[in-house]
Amino acid sequence: MEGGDLQAVRFWVSGRVQGVGFRWYVRREAKNLGLVGRVRNLPDGRVETLAAGPSDLLARLRHSLRQGPPGARVTDLAEQELTFVPPWDTFEIDG
Repeated sequence: MEGGDLQAVRFWVSGRVQGVGFRWYVRREAKNLGLVGRVRNLPDGRVETLAAGPSDLLARLRHSLRQGPPGARVTDLAEQELTFVPPWDTFEIDG
């Protein structure tokens, strides 16, 4: 991914987000936006997403994370801006 206004953000999504297709939903949304990164389930029941791309597209992903797929119920979304943009070239599901 190339460009000037690139950012990378780590999101933690809480609620009913495991066992409802949340990771596949995130992967589809991120790929449709042209973002790169990773998504995975955490042992504590949250879903962690690391995404990189232009800030306006990350804002659109943030909105999608708050919505979630049918069957999900998002109760909290936390985020942390990363100080570097990892050299990813796609968006994948870890684990």
